[in-house]
Amino acid sequence: MSDFTLNASVRNDLGKGASRRLRRANLEVPAIVYGGDKAPQPISLEKAPFYKAIEDESFFSSVLNLVIDGKKEQVVVRDLQRHPYKPLVTHADFMRVDATHAITINVPLHVVGEEKSKGIKDQGGELHVLSNEVQISCLPKDLPDFLEVDITNVELGTTLHLSDLTLPAGVTLVELTHGADHDNAVLSITKPKTRGEAAEGEEGEEGEEGAE
Repeated sequence: MSDFTLNASVRNDLGKGASRRLRRANLEVPAIVYGGDKAPQPISLEKAPFYKAIEDESFFSSVLNLVIDGKKEQVVVRDLQRHPYKPLVTHADFMRVDATHAITINVPLHVVGEEKSKGIKDQGGELHVLSNEVQISCLPKDLPDFLEVDITNVELGTTLHLSDLTLPAGVTLVELTHGADHDNAVLSITKPKTRGEAAEGEEGEEGEEGAE
């Protein structure tokens, strides 16, 4: 699990106007931390280290150390609100975590073994990634940065589902707790379409549209 520490200050000047002034100063990012047995606390984050941290994919699937006016709390990211067209985060939401309680969070899937994959290298297939992340539940100490999907021995025509993923100890997939019909596909290796097949598919679609 990655180790991220962010410094923050309690924010007493509240409201949209206050948040705008904070962003205009370009030194801090308005945020809030909530959850647990404490009241929600508006805070402001040091902008430069925060922006550097969010460049790392694992930041979003890690338990973070949030130091607020010298007092440390452990949190996870719940939401980042971004400017519609500028590369700016306008607000961040963090949720407190308790070491004794499971958390639910999305973690990325990392596909490995593509260059040696039987279905791709030996059988000429194409990889189709159907899901880039999955939702898991675990205690904070068991939280992985990502789940690895090794396709070295996966053959052409194979589709891997959630139930095919290898999970670390203490980690469960939330979707699978809802039943077998939630065993969603995460990737497949299929035969590439020939140019003729692709054209046929396009013609078929055009024909269907014309029929409408």
